[in-house]
Amino acid sequence: MQDGLLTIGRFARLCRLSVKQLRHYDDLGLLAPRRVDTASGYRYYAPEQARDALTIALLREMDLPLAVIARTLAAGPGGRAGILSAARDRLADQIRRDQARLQVLERLAQDGLPSYEVTLGREPELHLAVVRAVCTPSEIGTTVQESMGRLLAGLGAGRPAGQPPLLWGLYPLDLEERMEIGVGAQVPPGPEIPGLRYETVPGGPVAETVHVGPYAHLPLAYHALFAAVHERGLRPLAPVREAYLVGPEQAPREELTTRLIVPVEESAA
Repeated sequence: MQDGLLTIGRFARLCRLSVKQLRHYDDLGLLAPRRVDTASGYRYYAPEQARDALTIALLREMDLPLAVIARTLAAGPGGRAGILSAARDRLADQIRRDQARLQVLERLAQDGLPSYEVTLGREPELHLAVVRAVCTPSEIGTTVQESMGRLLAGLGAGRPAGQPPLLWGLYPLDLEERMEIGVGAQVPPGPEIPGLRYETVPGGPVAETVHVGPYAHLPLAYHALFAAVHERGLRPLAPVREAYLVGPEQAPREELTTRLIVPVEESAA
């Protein structure tokens, strides 16, 4: 020990870490030794660095990204709480998504691919008051809920009590890393409500099916719908639409009813 500093071996034992881990933290720029001997290359650590070393090990065990760990160490107590709260929320979202995937896999393992009746028809033109938002595929659920809240708040007093409007989801054909989605409601003719945008969704030929059950299981219905579209030699078009016939405020999740609609045209092939 020199000037109260500890060799890397003693510091590692103090922190219940390995020398290899400490060297790795140094290489990553997370925890540099207090001093490095220029002649021998030996690393020396101060006892007060033990808390940071243990914090790094704890957060790495939780699979937090290195950038988040670095920000946590650099922040003060108040800042650390905010950073870790955000990391907690991201982990909670990931767990919810994994649980939804697990439910779908369990259903597939037990029952195989469910059968959906896919029909062809024509859809009328829609005039909608719409709220738009940008999100990732994993954020669709929360973004739709937030957009529904904004839409219903915007419609406000113009909505008759006890008669919620039929809500529509508008989605691109391809679920890209960042994409714009919309939530709309049919509104009667009249003055436009400030804060809402108004769109006309063209009518025309469509393929459609109905899904009864949790929104997390919608990929099963889309699988059947798009498979039927391609098997019939049709080309899907945007926007893909969802009509929320029975929503969460009306029934339990097992009874939610969603109409899935894909505009189609004859394939050039």
